[in-house]
Order: sequence, then C-alpha cells, then structure tokens
Amino acid sequence: MAKRALTLDQRLEHKLAALRKHRGTIRFFENHRSLLASGQRQATGKPSLAHARTRARQLTKTIAVLRAKIRARDSHTVAKLPPRRAICTVFGSYCQEAIAVAWCESRLRTTAENGQYLGLFQMGSYERSLFGHGTTARDQALAAHRYFVRSGRDWSPWSCRWAAA
Repeated sequence: MAKRALTLDQRLEHKLAALRKHRGTIRFFENHRSLLASGQRQATGKPSLAHARTRARQLTKTIAVLRAKIRARDSHTVAKLPPRRAICTVFGSYCQEAIAVAWCESRLRTTAENGQYLGLFQMGSYERSLFGHGTTARDQALAAHRYFVRSGRDWSPWSCRWAAA
C-alpha cells in the first residue's frame, strides 16, 4: 500500500508537535537540575537533554523553511485574488468601506486610468511613489491600505469617500 505524501501544512504541524515535545523535555530537565547532578540518573538525563536540544535546533530550522514555503505558496494564491476578495483580505474590518470607495473610483478595475490616477483606488503618481502600486488587485489594495492607515484610517484622500449611513 502506497503512503500518501503529506502537504506542507501537515508537515509543519508534525514538526511543530515534535518541537513542542523536545522543548518540554528541555524544560523538564531545566526545572529538575538535580536529576542531572546525581550519578545514576545523570547517565540517562544528560544524553536525553543533549538529544532534545539538538532536535529542537534542527526542527526550528526545518519549521522556518516550511513556513517560508507556505508563505510563498499563499502569497502566490493571494496575488491572484479578484478585486473584492483582495480588498477584503487587506482591509479586514474596513472591507465594505474600501469596496465602496474602489467601486466609485474605478468600478473595481485594476487597469482604470484617469490622467495620472491609476488602479482600483485611483492613486496619483506621488501617492504611488510613497505607498507603492502594482498590477494585481492585492498590490493595489496594499498600497491603498498603507495610504488609508497613514491618513488616520480616514477616506478623505479619495474623492469618492465612504459615507456611513
């Protein structure tokens, strides 16, 4: 019977569980130092502690690599999001307000242009130089979010402002 390969997320969970186990061993011996000092127990305690420390170091490195791979995978997926989902992913609790502003500014088109103003949120060239810009809805939403946060979480920089009912 063939063994199924684990996904990156499953591998990460397994490595995190193993790291927790080894860190528990390290904590145990740090809290019970007398076990490392006595003769007979020292013979098994010190090698166990050394093994736990070695494995914890190895697992920490492996976990960092797995997290980087997962981030790369997820960022590639998130970069392809349609405008509404990208905006909500970036703006969180301000999602509906941001969608309303982007709809008014560009009809949710990443390629919208009006003179120097470009993209979902119609940011000018100066704002784009400060806060960034890109071709994807996610990149444009991130730039607009940086601008939004810098302006005090206020929609006043946009001509299409969110008006709460």
